[in-house]
Amino acid sequence: MTKRQRSASILFIIFLFFSSVTACAQTRNSIIHDASLKFVVIPENPSPGEPVTIGANTRVTEALLFVNGKQVGRAPFFHVPGERNVPGFFAAVITIPSTVDSGDVIIKLNNANGEAAEIALELTPREFLSETIHLDPVNTGIRTDPSPERTRQANQLWQILTTTGEQVYHTGPFLPPTTATRRTSFFGSRRVFQYSTGGRDTSIHAGVDFGVPTGTRVDACGNGKVVLAMMRIVTGNSVVLEHAPGIYSLYYHLDSIAVNEGDIVRTGDLLGLSGSTGLSTGPHLHWEVRVNTENTDPDAFVERQIIDKDLIIRNIYYR
Repeated sequence: MTKRQRSASILFIIFLFFSSVTACAQTRNSIIHDASLKFVVIPENPSPGEPVTIGANTRVTEALLFVNGKQVGRAPFFHVPGERNVPGFFAAVITIPSTVDSGDVIIKLNNANGEAAEIALELTPREFLSETIHLDPVNTGIRTDPSPERTRQANQLWQILTTTGEQVYHTGPFLPPTTATRRTSFFGSRRVFQYSTGGRDTSIHAGVDFGVPTGTRVDACGNGKVVLAMMRIVTGNSVVLEHAPGIYSLYYHLDSIAVNEGDIVRTGDLLGLSGSTGLSTGPHLHWEVRVNTENTDPDAFVERQIIDKDLIIRNIYYR
């Protein structure tokens, strides 16, 4: 054997070693039923309220989220087109509910033939703040008085959030909708509403509140389609954008709206001006993200991409 042949053999052995290690790393917490399926999960150790992105090389129909054996979430897969001779892939985004603090977390991937894979996740612990909000008689009435119109508006929004289209408008990270950094309330805060009548109620804050004065510019956090732009009883002047199948951003309590339903907007486009309309104790912007109806921490998609194309393609095609 020549020196060149020995070198080539050593390199080939090293390649096989690292390939096997990588493959084991990819499936160490998984049970694979479909041998043709390759996938990547981002991140591997999510925290409550954090979205999980799954990319797959073959058609997968849905991802089902289970905690301690109980299904708590579902996300359909959609196709992400390729670019510049790079193949496309299938993706789904599912959020760990902010109410989950521990337990066995499993994501099951189903295709047309049944269950294709089962993925075990380890949760990163997270604590949420608590706050008490005192409401005046007007805001107390908004929450407690019977209102068929309020119910109609809630059903209308729910119908939007449960609609899964096929268009992918945005895959990158989000930009915050305002340049302001002061926050008056945080995602997942455990809230107690103290009513002026003496009663109380509890809820979980679904987004983040920016403490900005009335008239502050509010921009689109990403490319998308305006699917709601109207005055609502609880959330005041409201705008909702669709960014990808099942992925929406919401902007509440605006003083004015600058877009119309059906508009296609780009990251940074003006949506309206902040205000204090609806159920509000002062001027602020409520920014919320929903992923297949689940309340999702908006900061997660500021810190990383919704769908990291390069990372997914690298793992499912070239690994």
